[in-house]
Amino acid sequence: MNPISETTAISIRGLTVEYGLGRRLFGRSKTVKAVDEVSLDILKGESFGLVGESGCGKSTLGKAIARLIDPSAGTILYEGRDLTTLSSRAMRSERKNMQMIFQDPYASLNPRMTVGASIGEPLQAFGMSDRKAMAASVGRLLEDVGLNAKLATRYPHEFSGGQRQRVGIARALAAEPAFIVADEPISALDVSIQAQILNLLKRLQAERDLTYLFISHDLRAVRYIADRVAVMYLGRIVELGDAREVYGGPLMPYTQALLSAIPVADPVIEAKRERIVLKGDVPSAVDPPSGCRFHTRCPYAVPDCSTVTPQLVEIKPRHYAACIRISSEHPQIS
Repeated sequence: MNPISETTAISIRGLTVEYGLGRRLFGRSKTVKAVDEVSLDILKGESFGLVGESGCGKSTLGKAIARLIDPSAGTILYEGRDLTTLSSRAMRSERKNMQMIFQDPYASLNPRMTVGASIGEPLQAFGMSDRKAMAASVGRLLEDVGLNAKLATRYPHEFSGGQRQRVGIARALAAEPAFIVADEPISALDVSIQAQILNLLKRLQAERDLTYLFISHDLRAVRYIADRVAVMYLGRIVELGDAREVYGGPLMPYTQALLSAIPVADPVIEAKRERIVLKGDVPSAVDPPSGCRFHTRCPYAVPDCSTVTPQLVEIKPRHYAACIRISSEHPQIS
């Protein structure tokens, strides 16, 4: 990883999130490491994509960065301050700078509150607007996300899914944050609406100089919006690099398999291309494989892969991978 610089918005080192599973036989308890010693930097003004299969720890990592859940170990540096050491009261003031867009726009909104009241909550909590100016501020936020200001008096059930997500985005923008975690923001929406939301996020980023952590299993969406991409597998980052590099020349067999699953719009090409189908199921996070966690499904695994834990190293300029079978001299597995 590159050293922390003035262009770094968020710097994560050794971040780990563990969940206890309760008591087991003979008094033993087990834990699952949803996030296991993740280290990465998110640069100011960029869209950082985080991809991987369901259950790999993407959403847990995003919530830990926003301190919606407490990490078990590691550091989260934001503008030089370690967020993991802050008390709940001290973290409250930091939340003005860090907001989140949730996956389910309906579940994230209080059904008993008008959307205007929901959007106005951050303004009131951070003392950014008095009651007289609240309605005008909420109206401007609604218009910024493509909704009519007059809709502020309506309730969430009166909106479509895409409109509710726009309300969720408006609420995230209310506190005027610099960093936003977008956790699967389009997965619950119709395909016809997804592109509109992605374009909205890109426009808002340009207008407000926002930094995004964009979490998704939709590789097409990530390719469209992300500047850099990290690929996650069973709680660990296995590949990281510029989006063009990762999509154009993936290093890890896992990344290659994920990208091969993206459908191609041309039916002739789609019929001829070969998809990489991984064998076996994803191992349990409760008892993950030793060594490289992907070795049980990797077609290129050798005996050492089950004993040696690969580190994320720079294979090409700004392109990192965690595999003992590749290096800067031999970036492709033969």
